[in-house]
Amino acid sequence: MEVGFLGLGIMGKAMSMNLLKAGFKVTVWNRTLSKCEELVEHGASIGETPAAVIKKCKYTIAMLSDPAAALSVVFDKGGVLEEICSGKGYVDMSTVDATTSSQINEAITKKGGYFLEAPVSGSKKPAEDGQLVILAAGDKTLYEEAIPAFDVMGKKAFYLGEVGNGAKMKLVVNMIMGSMMNAFSEGLVLADRSGLNQQTLLDVLDLGAISNPMFRLKGPTMIEGNYPPAFPLKHQQKDMRLALALGDENAVSMPVAAASNEAFKTARSLGHGDSDFSAVHERTRDRRRF
Repeated sequence: MEVGFLGLGIMGKAMSMNLLKAGFKVTVWNRTLSKCEELVEHGASIGETPAAVIKKCKYTIAMLSDPAAALSVVFDKGGVLEEICSGKGYVDMSTVDATTSSQINEAITKKGGYFLEAPVSGSKKPAEDGQLVILAAGDKTLYEEAIPAFDVMGKKAFYLGEVGNGAKMKLVVNMIMGSMMNAFSEGLVLADRSGLNQQTLLDVLDLGAISNPMFRLKGPTMIEGNYPPAFPLKHQQKDMRLALALGDENAVSMPVAAASNEAFKTARSLGHGDSDFSAVHERTRDRRRF
């Protein structure tokens, strides 16, 4: 099975590498072409433009940073629309809002192609391990044809119906995650300022009803003040913003998410946008802000 892959950031690089290791023929593109070199060493080919990748491959996957990037790859010169046609499938695994997904779907299907949105739940390590959760919506036939690739990249794929539902589900998941991270950060700081051992707090949490992999993984590095980017904070804040917009559309009051979004914005202003999203902890433990 030959697939194209657009976007080789933290997630896209790991996902496309897993496809190569599983025996897929992969043609890659990235805005900074030098990022393709490691994939080429493992057998990938390079497409000079997104259009070139689409022309070569029956199926093309995109994993891009935000709605603007997702739209640019489709609509700009040398973009997907120049070569998409009947019989070709486009799977966008970027985290975007439902409106962006619908725009891309409409443009792809007008040219005769078929479209699936498939954002993922998971960050760098699950991407490397092929343990992502895939939230797909759109063309059911394309979903079924993409299952061999999904099985390599993820541990579970959900089909959620019409285009937009995958985007909405991902935003809800990331909104919950971002809100949890802020509460967790505040708890670590409160324990420390109260004279308690933060590692003991982690041990207690891990034995209780709110035990979860995120606290287990991020807690020790947060205590150290170390935030290697598995999921950049600037992307988490983007997802909080998009989730709040979804709340506005549906008249859902989201004060906890709104406060968490402000915390991520503050952390960005402190220069932590490219750090892991757990770097919101720096905003909480900065004594000048109490």
